[in-house]
Amino acid sequence: MITMQLQNNDGESENSLTSADLSALLLSLGQERSREIFRQLFEFFAPRLKTYFLKGGATSELSEELVQETFVIVWRKAEMFDSRKASASTWIYTIARNLRIDRFRKERRYLYKDDQFFANELVGEETQIDDHHQSQLSERVKKALPLLPAEQSTIIKLAFYEDASHSKIAQYLELPLGTVKSRMRLALARLRKLLEGVDL
Repeated sequence: MITMQLQNNDGESENSLTSADLSALLLSLGQERSREIFRQLFEFFAPRLKTYFLKGGATSELSEELVQETFVIVWRKAEMFDSRKASASTWIYTIARNLRIDRFRKERRYLYKDDQFFANELVGEETQIDDHHQSQLSERVKKALPLLPAEQSTIIKLAFYEDASHSKIAQYLELPLGTVKSRMRLALARLRKLLEGVDL
């Protein structure tokens, strides 16, 4: 098992890495199995992943453990990365998200960030819902998402399953920021209507 110390890196080299650079590093890792390349990826993503896990409700200790588990998978499966299908960030964050969900399910922790968002955005403020209802809401949302137009569903998934900001989504999809915000509003409005007819 590969383990590294999780610490912040404020050096210029980390900040200068572009999406293309990260994808190139991940491709190289899959081909060369280089520990130096692995170190560069770890130092770039580890602090960001820890923040992601913390925002998702994990403790600091669990967040560091999940970061380590994420990079064990990155090391083992780097050769499966396809830069034509996803960026390095999307690929790694997908691994991280799946680990977070699996861990929380095992611990019977149902209040995910996803639930909190949809509870706040898709249910009126006057509605009081407990953890059980939030879990049901999350399941209904998962069923409703495929019913959205693809361009709206993609934006919802990037924003609330990968914690991407509107500006990051605009950059990733090569769309104007206004278009992203407009599609987000349309998607949320459509989800509200769809959820009325989605049963568990």
